[in-house]
Amino acid sequence: MSGMLNRRKALALGGGAALGVLTAGAGTASAATGWIRLPIVTANIGRDNLGAREAAIDAVRNCDSLVRPLVGWQEINEGDTGEPAMIDHYFGPLYNNAFLRHNTSFRIPISIPQPWEVASAKTTYVHGGISGVTPPRWINEVVVRHQSHPTLQFALINSHYIANAYNGDQRADLRDEWNEHKRIHASRVLAHHNVGRLVFWTADTNNPNYYRATGLDAERRCFGTGIDRINWLAGNGVVQEQFIDTKTVDMRVDGHDARVAVFQVRLA
Repeated sequence: MSGMLNRRKALALGGGAALGVLTAGAGTASAATGWIRLPIVTANIGRDNLGAREAAIDAVRNCDSLVRPLVGWQEINEGDTGEPAMIDHYFGPLYNNAFLRHNTSFRIPISIPQPWEVASAKTTYVHGGISGVTPPRWINEVVVRHQSHPTLQFALINSHYIANAYNGDQRADLRDEWNEHKRIHASRVLAHHNVGRLVFWTADTNNPNYYRATGLDAERRCFGTGIDRINWLAGNGVVQEQFIDTKTVDMRVDGHDARVAVFQVRLA
């Protein structure tokens, strides 16, 4: 792709600038590909049992026996320390750990394995912190492309909503922040969908009744219960997806288990 910035520059611009990526399906036509396995994980690394975090991160890395998973993380360096080094260790040179040391959105990094590479990266501010309640909240996203098939692209969005608005304490005074998060989340999913791009999202939604980010009937869920979710919204059909199965990873850190959704994707 002419004019495309390299990956290091892309991540350096993660503080709000989306890099130039072709509209899905635009540019030179590419030959169809076979199906490519794509496990996607949402993993909240909590704080109740700090000694279990390293084993949990290792278990997430090895959740699929066939290929390396893509991971949307939550609660990284949120009230504790040491997790970036653990992620670097287990998600090493064959991974791009986007946003892991971002100056603001570091709590929700995304781990992208080869043969996928980051074509663009963006972080979006959601709302400010509330003392004793929540840190500032952000949404991170990447568009990734296959190294051997550059037009085989999709978006992955990762996020962590404020707690105790629609779960836990059920505090009505926190619902403005939660609702604003959902509004912005929907806008980011739709920004990709509206240019024809397949989009996946991972999140700790902190709402057991969460259904869809966008409200569109076409948005599909991998899990129908719980607060940790993986959803997807198909694009224009140039990149096709098939949902295969789900599994969970017992992390033993707190009440969160990592959730895995296995897909396969191909160029039509």
